[in-house]
Amino acid sequence: MVSERASGWDEEVDLLIFGAGAAGMTAALIAHHEGLKVLVCEKTEAVGGITSTSGGTTWVPGTQLSIDAGVPDSVDDARRFLQSVVGDRGGDEAREAFLQSGPLAIDELQRISDVRFVAAAAHPDYVTGPGAAFGGRALAPVPFDASVLGKDLARVRPPRKEFLGLGGMMVNRSDLNALLFPFASVGNFKRTVSVVGRYFLDRLRFPRGTQLVMGNALAARLFYSLRKRGVNVRFEAPLIELVRENGRVTGAVVGSKNGASTRIGARLGVVLATGGVTRHPALRKQLFPAGAEPLSLSPDTHTGDGVGSALKIDARLENGGDSPGLWMPCSIRRSRDGNDSVWPHIILDRAKPGLIAVNRRGERFVNESNSYHDFVMGMLRDAGNGTSVPAHLIVDAAFLRDYGLGLLMPGRSRARIAEFERSGYLVKGATLAELAKKLDVDATGLARTVDTYNRHAAVGKDPAFGRGSGPMSRFNGDPAQKPNPCVRPLGDGPYYAVTVWPADLACSAGLAGTANGEVLDAHGAVISGLFACGNDLASIFRGTYPGPGTTLGPAIVFGWRIAKFVAGKDIGNPVAEPARQHAWVHDTP
Repeated sequence: MVSERASGWDEEVDLLIFGAGAAGMTAALIAHHEGLKVLVCEKTEAVGGITSTSGGTTWVPGTQLSIDAGVPDSVDDARRFLQSVVGDRGGDEAREAFLQSGPLAIDELQRISDVRFVAAAAHPDYVTGPGAAFGGRALAPVPFDASVLGKDLARVRPPRKEFLGLGGMMVNRSDLNALLFPFASVGNFKRTVSVVGRYFLDRLRFPRGTQLVMGNALAARLFYSLRKRGVNVRFEAPLIELVRENGRVTGAVVGSKNGASTRIGARLGVVLATGGVTRHPALRKQLFPAGAEPLSLSPDTHTGDGVGSALKIDARLENGGDSPGLWMPCSIRRSRDGNDSVWPHIILDRAKPGLIAVNRRGERFVNESNSYHDFVMGMLRDAGNGTSVPAHLIVDAAFLRDYGLGLLMPGRSRARIAEFERSGYLVKGATLAELAKKLDVDATGLARTVDTYNRHAAVGKDPAFGRGSGPMSRFNGDPAQKPNPCVRPLGDGPYYAVTVWPADLACSAGLAGTANGEVLDAHGAVISGLFACGNDLASIFRGTYPGPGTTLGPAIVFGWRIAKFVAGKDIGNPVAEPARQHAWVHDTP
């Protein structure tokens, strides 16, 4: 039940923000910079949300950083690119706001805070089309020395355990090869000693390594910036309900660790940035396809508090367009104690030459070097024969040695490979027929698939799916493999496989909103005083996934726009979107 009781606040601020991920912390930083009194309420005991466990890449076209990196990007090119990708799915006004504000938001965030990005000179968009970029749009967080946080390092959600070495060490992608092959060269050995040596020194004072990279560095930089500026971040303070008076959201009831609740007034507005609907028990079942429902990469605490509270005051929920979720194929290594390891197959194996993905019919179903989202969209697609869930990544022994597979890193010993076999994570077959039997895959179909694939791969071709034909797939392949960095035949047995399942890494479905993040009601009218950003706001890309970081980019930019709008700053008004039929959901769970 939504509170309509007259004010009587226990405390009052200008802007009340729920959720301390990239979106919420950006909104807080900018609002504080504009002179507003801000309170951030974080449900858990640590900031970061899924930002902390992500790669941290942030997709924002047209920034000065692209010029600094020597790959100047154009907002006009990005506009053409997004039109080709998103088409007539809607959201034009919000996308235009994102394009116009993106460079300004990144520039100001870097100027007033400790947030630092560098534009990747080579990190292609995930889809080909007019205006696509090979570099400049993907912004990577600069590594952060978190020792400056002191004991507050514990307030930053750690990355996934699968991405931590030696129990607590983060590793930059540029250091990975040196750590995997420390004795391959003098340079590798020196780099390994430097990285590992620092980590061991860190562990004398801290619960984990202080050299943070990727999304963990971004979350820590945002938190450090808030802390330096004295912005109040209240932990273990979940949203209980929104307070609405005379049609306007004027505050909220906030919980606490001891179970007591506090009524907090918000003179200028309430911002929802609680992580989206990924683990909301009713909305997940309502929106997500059955094949993708069981597994999520989002924190267990992302139970849709913001979206659920907004729906109770008649907010409008959009279903996400092409897809309610944004996806990652993941393999799972089961553990006897239930502490399973989940590995997202991002770039290290799928695009490499000599791997194929097959379904239970033993057939390929997608370009294996597609983006993680598009790979899973291929898994979920039903062309009349059912979906390809689960799917199996199949390789030969040479591939395992050269590139690894999932949790098994390249160059591992026979003993290590055998360990992964015994756990059931890695399946081995001396022949394709034996592998098919163990995987419960149609053996005839698999043999036919490998024969067809190998025939074309011998000359670097993939007529079935065009693997290696696009800039992104070639970039993630192996340049040493000629003529196609993504294609080579599977050799003789033994063969190995891991099984992958769809997992959501973020939402496309979310609250309908304006270009300024104002939440809309079921009739398309603004709910005064209520804002949403991050995964609580419906994706401006409508279920497509244009490039690396296309969740974090809008999260930061709309956090910035909300703060500026609330502070009364002129941030421009994009041309209104023409009327369209939007797909949306209004059933309150």
